[in-house]
Amino acid sequence: MQSWIAAAGFAAVFTGCASAAELGFPFGSELRLDVNPMRGSKRVPGLEIDADGRATIDLWCSSVPGRFVVAADTVTIIAAEPPQKACPPERANGDAELLAALNAVTHWRREGGLVIFSGARTLRYRLNTN
Repeated sequence: MQSWIAAAGFAAVFTGCASAAELGFPFGSELRLDVNPMRGSKRVPGLEIDADGRATIDLWCSSVPGRFVVAADTVTIIAAEPPQKACPPERANGDAELLAALNAVTHWRREGGLVIFSGARTLRYRLNTN
């Protein structure tokens, strides 16, 4: 009987730790914007956020370095300007709009496998689980 109680206690502690870890900001993770690719492309914007907050921000056409500064449920995203790159107008406009939305983000939250950034616009990113 005591081993069953110990196992149940261990499971409760382990589950509690997993839940607490799941609620934290996903440093060291890759995320993909929860949208379909633009017509004529397979690319979907994403974020690769290192444990120290440095990030690679993949846009519709190009990628830029950035930094995530997180305190509780607030976040500041600082992204470099995209390089001058020949892109179709639709993707170049998408890059500019997404970069402006990311730079205007003020808060974040987790909902299961989603990380939701809010500010001037709401952006939903899916955690890569593979």
